[in-house]
Amino acid sequence: MAVKAKALARPATRPRFSRRRVRQNLEGWLFIAPVVVGVLSFYFVPILISFYTSFTNADGLTKPDWVGLFNYQRLFTRDQFFRRSVLNTLFYVVGHIPLTIGLALALALLCNRPMRGVTWFRTAYFIPVVTNVVAVSLVWSFFFSPRGGIINWGLSLVGIGGPAWLTDTTWAMPAVIIVSVWFGVGYPMIILLAGLQGIPEIYYDAAKIDGASTWGRFRYVTLPLLTPAIFFLTITQFISSFQVFGIIYVLTGGGPARATSVYIYYLYQNAFQNSRLGYASAMAWVLFAAIALITLVQWKLQKRWVIYD
Repeated sequence: MAVKAKALARPATRPRFSRRRVRQNLEGWLFIAPVVVGVLSFYFVPILISFYTSFTNADGLTKPDWVGLFNYQRLFTRDQFFRRSVLNTLFYVVGHIPLTIGLALALALLCNRPMRGVTWFRTAYFIPVVTNVVAVSLVWSFFFSPRGGIINWGLSLVGIGGPAWLTDTTWAMPAVIIVSVWFGVGYPMIILLAGLQGIPEIYYDAAKIDGASTWGRFRYVTLPLLTPAIFFLTITQFISSFQVFGIIYVLTGGGPARATSVYIYYLYQNAFQNSRLGYASAMAWVLFAAIALITLVQWKLQKRWVIYD
């Protein structure tokens, strides 16, 4: 009788699919429906279409024909401009990422110090990030002007004859890297600044007690505890560097003599100037595979140098 009474006293379990729960789920789906529809319509559907298009000779005007792997084969065997764009992109990546992260770290250390006007400095360094890339590129094009440009004028004061930056095959890409570093250094600076302010002071106090110098505290305390932020910036800067376009389009237009024709710019030329949408789609998927592979390698290697404790 006691067991029976205990069973009767046990509260009844709620049905798995009660009307109230179904209503709550329906309301939730209705709230997120606009976002879901937008993501499906403007992201996933175009991705699937581009994957199919990469196996066709689509030009955007006539009915496409299936060509199989021809576009991919042509990329790696026949297109010399494709190889040139890959090399230009690697040059840009190798120059852009270390300079951006290194300068961002220096600025973050500077802005983390208690000094007068530090808020103004933080704002000034971050403003270019939210500035229109076209406006920034146009202003820098005047700075790089061989006649009357402020950069060559400054070099002339110390007896150096500045080059024709944007029309010289040797100096065009370094000029683009300079602009991109100035334009994008604010975001990694903020990330590193947040990382610096998240380091407990007790670690620095312990290092001082052990007799560590300023360089020692930076090397054995600051830098190791910033490795998660540096790892995050390495991945995000790598992805964004492979997709640089706006600065190239405005400053050099891929020139001179294709010296700044990076991967995305060459993809743009094939898609919208040469009307080879199938070929451009194949380039897009090759880029996606390359970024995914290198990001996976970076993720695997983080265990050797990133410190989370």
